[in-house]
Amino acid sequence: MRSEKLSAVSLFSNCGAGDLGYAKAGFSFEVMAEIEQRRLTVALANHADASGVPGDLRFTWREAVASFRNEAGAEPPALLSACPPCQGMSTARGGRGREEDAAAGSRDGRNLLVEVIAQVANGLRPRLIVVENVAAFFSRLVLDPRNDEPISAAVLLQDLLDPHYECYPFLTDLADYGVPQRRVRAFMTFIRRDEAAVETLALAECVPYPMPTASAEDGNWTSLKEALEQLDAAELDAASAEAAHDSSTPMHSVPIWGLDHRYRMVAAIPPNSGGRAWDTAHCEAKCDVQVDADDAVCPACNEPLLRPVVQEADGSYRLVRGFRRSSYSRMRPEAPAPTITTASGHVGSDNTIHPFENRLLSPLECAYLQTIPDDFNWGTSLDEWGPTAVRAMIGEAVPPRFTEMHGRVLAELLDGRTKGLTSTNDRRVAKAIERMQRGLPANA
Repeated sequence: MRSEKLSAVSLFSNCGAGDLGYAKAGFSFEVMAEIEQRRLTVALANHADASGVPGDLRFTWREAVASFRNEAGAEPPALLSACPPCQGMSTARGGRGREEDAAAGSRDGRNLLVEVIAQVANGLRPRLIVVENVAAFFSRLVLDPRNDEPISAAVLLQDLLDPHYECYPFLTDLADYGVPQRRVRAFMTFIRRDEAAVETLALAECVPYPMPTASAEDGNWTSLKEALEQLDAAELDAASAEAAHDSSTPMHSVPIWGLDHRYRMVAAIPPNSGGRAWDTAHCEAKCDVQVDADDAVCPACNEPLLRPVVQEADGSYRLVRGFRRSSYSRMRPEAPAPTITTASGHVGSDNTIHPFENRLLSPLECAYLQTIPDDFNWGTSLDEWGPTAVRAMIGEAVPPRFTEMHGRVLAELLDGRTKGLTSTNDRRVAKAIERMQRGLPANA
């Protein structure tokens, strides 16, 4: 039985949901650091023993180090957990430039926040460091602040920590770990080189990640249908305020559309079909006429089709530009949900339409698909800041189902045990290494 305390520090903590998994695995967070005070308030409500460090970590990282030192003295934390913002990397964001355009990558200062992680690591010398981000984190080029050469943020972080840490990259779809959504994420676990775990892993030919519990090949991913049945939430409908809200469960509510074009467009997509509004080939007047894929109005009656359309200043209609593959579609019930993002409250962003009801997913359902437990303490955030702020916190969380599994194998590894670890030959390791190689500097 472990007797030593596994102290931990969290950077870019968001609402603390992802770190909740590590906490359940035995890591005790002493410090939570987050730029947004509102999110930090929620994080501290769920990590009652932690001290909060608000503000931009580029300027407050010394405060985070000092805060831990005030509690723990000279002892290093067992874990440093860091989830730097992904917006500058994410493929869900436009205007980022090409992945290989390092100058464009550096225009978003958030892409270089790995420097903060290295500064805190040098100040605290944690035994373990875990960093999570989107897949592009491994390969999206930025300009190295040391020499102005193109490099990915992940490779830069590896270089900065290399003198003292062994790096283990990992690229996985979290659906492989029982998370009921497709969520491909990059992880980097660093282990201090003087830890016995480095040699233990080498001898066992393993990496410090849990073995997957499901796969597409085995057909045992958790589907959206299964997840919604397990949650068993009340039916909702965006047509009216009364129908769009469950009065007994404030988190279970959705935007009200009324009976506008948006609602009618969604209602025209057959339930449980995974169909797209782009493919709706009839007008509301049911004219008997052939409709082409690029038509915005019915060729017979000239009324807008039940497709994603916008009205121009002259009164004419056109289809929404772009997004044909990623939005205005019902989620497929037989598959895991698409990635839950910060934009889950918008019908025109990503794939956000309920599989069979005429609405979006509620914050309650999004949190469930993110595996955030039902006893998570949201406090007064929904009333004070509104559903958009709550949806953003949910969308940016690391699913705690995975972090708990990860935390348990890390705690075991610190005790010299390798049970349940992934092999170095696993495809998730190979994919991570291949992706990181795209982010190497040209002279590497």
